Amino acid sequence: MSDALINGVAGAGGGIIAQLITYPLQTVNTRQQTDRDPEKKKRSVGTIEQMSKVVKQEGWDRLYGGLTPSLVGTAASQGVYYYFYQIFRNKAEAAALERKKKGFGDGSVGMFSSLVVAALSGCVNVLLTNPIWVVVTRMQTHTKKSLPNRGESLTLETESLSSKEVILAAAELPPYGTSHAIHEIYGEAGVWGFWKGVFPTLIMVSNPSIQFMLYETLLKKLKRQRASSGKANDDVTALEIFLLGALAKLGATVVTYPLLVVKSRLQAKQVTDGDRRRQYKGTLDAILKMIRHEGFYGFYKGMGTKIVQSVLAAAVLFMVKEELVRETRWLLTRGAITVKSKPI
Repeated sequence: MSDALINGVAGAGGGIIAQLITYPLQTVNTRQQTDRDPEKKKRSVGTIEQMSKVVKQEGWDRLYGGLTPSLVGTAASQGVYYYFYQIFRNKAEAAALERKKKGFGDGSVGMFSSLVVAALSGCVNVLLTNPIWVVVTRMQTHTKKSLPNRGESLTLETESLSSKEVILAAAELPPYGTSHAIHEIYGEAGVWGFWKGVFPTLIMVSNPSIQFMLYETLLKKLKRQRASSGKANDDVTALEIFLLGALAKLGATVVTYPLLVVKSRLQAKQVTDGDRRRQYKGTLDAILKMIRHEGFYGFYKGMGTKIVQSVLAAAVLFMVKEELVRETRWLLTRGAITVKSKPI
């Protein structure tokens, strides 16, 4: 089994586990990002309060809206990313060794090369998996209107809803699933609708680029410290990997968060109430309207939630991925030794 395939499969496994643990936070964060309030009438709601509100008004299942396509997207994204990352990384390492033979460098991959490798891997990942994330965003931001039980009059719970919304809620079809989201997206913009937000997402490849650059730099420094103290380079614990992954993701998230908000707003269902301030034609239009009507604060809505979710997810991902790679290599090595030791 190739090293690239091992890393791809391990990355997919780690991504799925991290997604399952942090998904409710991701759902709440997407809703915070896509909350368009140009007149700033709504009171700012914290993460815990918003989660409680979703559970009370829509049920626990809405915190996991879009979980199935999200798991597929996570496995696909992590698998594609790590697979191509390892391929590009191997090429970069080979190029570094060639330069060393010619008298240039020490044979290791530098920070800039690591950044390029991560960026190329991210671009391939975005182009291949963007349709999945458009569907996930639609399902996460779909709001199920709560109504009174049968026999109760439509009074308190529907006072804040318009008559049209009450009628739509009362006649709502069974749970809003993946097929509903796909038909809705296709009906709005055709095939190209599945690539909404791809431009800011492509720019956002700087997030994993920065993340992996920071992670590998920190990991390399830690291994050098271990080597200088007489310990083996591989003597890095799961907890240490967890903390390194958390620090790397924290730095990357702070830098690229505004692009994530723009992407989410483009991928979410567009507002059709006639208010042009809340309707976006494209990336530039969204950015200009957000600056004009919401100020720079609009680009950082829900950032606290995102930091918690991203740091926790990245830390779990790195820890699980490294453990899976280590165990897989050990099993393959053990299997090879067993085969060789058998008499012919």
